[in-house]
Order: sequence, then C-alpha cells, then structure tokens
Amino acid sequence: MELLAEVAKAILIGIVEGVSEWLPISSTGHMIIVDEFVRLDVSADFLSFYLVVIQLGAILAVFSLYTARLNPFGRQKPAEQRRDTWRLWLKVAMACLPAAVIGLLFDDWVEEHFFNAVVVAVALIVYGVAFIVVERLQGGGLKGGGRLHGAQEGGAHQDASHSGAHRRHLRTDDPDAADRPDPVDGLESLSWLTAFQIGCFQCLAIIPGTSRSGSTILGGRILGVSRQVAAEFSFFLAIPVMFGWSLLKAVKTLLIDRLAVSPTEWLLLAVGIAAAYIVSRLAIRFLMAFIKEHSFTAFGWYRIGLGMVVLAYFGLTGGLLA
Repeated sequence: MELLAEVAKAILIGIVEGVSEWLPISSTGHMIIVDEFVRLDVSADFLSFYLVVIQLGAILAVFSLYTARLNPFGRQKPAEQRRDTWRLWLKVAMACLPAAVIGLLFDDWVEEHFFNAVVVAVALIVYGVAFIVVERLQGGGLKGGGRLHGAQEGGAHQDASHSGAHRRHLRTDDPDAADRPDPVDGLESLSWLTAFQIGCFQCLAIIPGTSRSGSTILGGRILGVSRQVAAEFSFFLAIPVMFGWSLLKAVKTLLIDRLAVSPTEWLLLAVGIAAAYIVSRLAIRFLMAFIKEHSFTAFGWYRIGLGMVVLAYFGLTGGLLA
C-alpha cells in the first residue's frame, strides 16, 4: 500500500508538471502548492533530482507531436522545407543563448534570495496583469493568429490561413481577439532578431513564478507575433533548455554527487516521466485548440487568482518568506 501511495503521488506530480510546463501559468507556482500537500517519501536530494528530470517526459511530448516539423532529415520534405527546419533550429539555438548565460551566472543566487512564496505570488499576479493588458492592446483575431503547424498526431502540417485578400478572418467570442492579422503569423516569417528578442524575454523566467512559457509567449505577443507562433516557438525553445537542465542535473546528481538511487525511486521517476509525457501531449493540444478561438487573457486571470491563493495560504500558515 505504501508503494501504491508513492506511485500515486509521483503520477500527480507528473500531471502538474505536464499541465503547468506548457500553459503560461507557472510550474513553480503550482509545485509549491502541491508540495504542501503531496510529498514523496524520498530524500531531499532525490526529490530535487526527480523534479528536474521528469521534464524529460514533457520534452518527449513536444518531439512526438511535432516530429515532422522538427525533423530536418524527413525524406518527404522538399529541399526548401529542410532548409526552413534547419533555420528554425538555428533560431531556437540563438534564442536560448541569453537565458543560458543568465542562468549560469545567476541561477543559484536567484534561487537563494527569491525562491519564496511572496516572490512567486507577486510574479504570478504581475505577469497575469501583463497578459491581460498585452492581449487587449495587441488583439489579433485570426482564430489564434494565422498558420497552424499544429500539434497533430504524427506531426502533420495544417495551414489555417490564406494569404493576402483571401485570408479568412474567423469569428470569435473573445473580446480581446480583435479581427486583424498579426505581423508575424508563421514560423518561417519569424525574423532572427525577433527570435533573439523572444529569447531575451525567456531570461525573465529565472524569477520563480514567472513561467518560462509565460515569459516567451508574452514576449512574442509584445513583439507582434501571433498566438499560434508565440506558443509553438515557446515549445521549441523549451527543448534545449529543459533537456540541458535535466542532463546537467543528472550528471551532477548521479556522477558527481554519486547519489544512491533505490529501485523504488527509479520506479517513481519512470512513472513521473510517463505521466508528464501523457499529460503534456494533452496540454499542448488543448492550448493550440484554445488559442484558435480565444486570447491568453483567461490565463492572465488564472495567474492572478493563483497568486492570491498562494499569498492567502502562506500568509495564514506563516510561510510567506520561508
């Protein structure tokens, strides 16, 4: 029974990871709440390792949903599409440089000084307000803003836009999704400079509660990128960032610190990765479908509500600055 209980906890943590990693709602904000009520019966060192490495499941979900889009060696791809894929990967690599530098320099210091409930709650609320304001200012109502390379099974491409006078402006009930096109409505039209600028916005995610996906999507929207492209580019930016972080954590924990991991702990890790993978696929598909009809405003309100819950809960329990 004890093992089943631990497996259930591992699944729940994997679910939270899979949902909050891709939606712009802050995985850290959710994890600190979950940690208050659901704690694995493992050592602190293994828990730290577990919470990072289960992200591999989330990364695999992106690969599985966007296989055709991300594979530059696809035999069925024309030469120009292969070149587009290589350019996309180069843009992703370039956009990851700012966050890599900032993370290496300041990650430990930020974790020591800013990883507390107050900072997380304030970041949730501030960026929630930012999402609402930016979406009202930017609009962009092509039912998500243009081309849908979408998270379809097998990575199939689907184009939901028509160029020039034939572009189809789709109706939506979202008042923030104004019926006008976005300057950047396809990944191919994402410039090198815009990609790099979105990468700079990713640096904001070093502050707990900001959300990596939230900062990059918000940055993309501020720069005039459609919701669809902002979300997809955010997914692709996560691949080197999360994979690199997981690899470094594994090397440090298993090879340098030589943490002894029991068979039960390996089982919990495998279960967590599997849960994160399955739920990530669902979360990505949900987000892509949602922003076809709606803006990111709903996520802004959700962040504000969660931030208030974090402040209220930890204020009542006396753990605001813990």
